[in-house]
Amino acid sequence: MKIWVDADACPTVIKDILYRAAIRTQCETTLVANQALKVPPSLYIKTLQVGAGFDVADNEIVKRCQPGDLVITSDIPLADEVITKGAAALSPRGELFTTENIKSRLNVRDFMDTLRASGIQTGGPAPLNQTDRQYFANHLDRLLQQAK
Repeated sequence: MKIWVDADACPTVIKDILYRAAIRTQCETTLVANQALKVPPSLYIKTLQVGAGFDVADNEIVKRCQPGDLVITSDIPLADEVITKGAAALSPRGELFTTENIKSRLNVRDFMDTLRASGIQTGGPAPLNQTDRQYFANHLDRLLQQAK
């Protein structure tokens, strides 16, 4: 299993958890972004800088991920595409997207987009808190153990 990170929007605290997990488990982890990233020196942590533009990083992740890989993203359409390819998708809040829940998550996302486009203020997600970080770390550990 390889880990692919939609790194442009991934919180720093989540990246730090991923760095420690990659080194501890010797799991290749690639952060994909349209800007240069600074990562700790490790044989298991890589960066892939892509060109600027809408969904360029997402498209590169979809192109490169394989069945059994894990993608870290909060982007619901990206999660849907990688699940279709047979990869797993985990949000930075620790929510595992699956074939059973991704279509309903897409519907909610599209509904919220429609509300925002019509001028209704929907707000954004709450800031990442300690519970979210712990939930992510625990879910990541379970997925890495299952992959062994």
